[in-house]
Amino acid sequence: MSAVFRTLIFTGLVPGFWTVVLPYWVVPRGSRLDVRGVGAGGWLLIVAGSALYLVCAFWGFAIHGKGTPLPLDPPKKLVADGPYGVVRNPMYWGVACVMLGEAAVFHSLALAEWAVGLFVCANVFVLLVEEPTLKRKFGAEFEEYRRRVPRWIPHIKGR
Repeated sequence: MSAVFRTLIFTGLVPGFWTVVLPYWVVPRGSRLDVRGVGAGGWLLIVAGSALYLVCAFWGFAIHGKGTPLPLDPPKKLVADGPYGVVRNPMYWGVACVMLGEAAVFHSLALAEWAVGLFVCANVFVLLVEEPTLKRKFGAEFEEYRRRVPRWIPHIKGR
């Protein structure tokens, strides 16, 4: 089975849970989508976050890295360019942006709280599992990447 297909399955199950199933459970029935003001900003976050996730998961991990976002089936190559050249964890940013956008669109504090909770858990996972695993797997290549690219706050250099 190709890495793209495996990534598609992962995307439906994991980010799909956080961005589709969870809002379905959390947002009260009969809630209306807001398309003005804060809601319009939410739609922008949803589109931008979705695009960021898709680029990272499919172009970055599946095509370039020959793996998936699933920790049990990770990329075979260190993915360090594209969005990963700006920040080390752009895929988490993408999912968080979608969730925060949905919170804005539905005016849901509960969805915003879930997004913050997911981001906190992702940080713990990155610190305790992902980074030690990448260090063991890619050694000096990951260490150089880690020195060059920030974990969470993008550092965009002037040209």
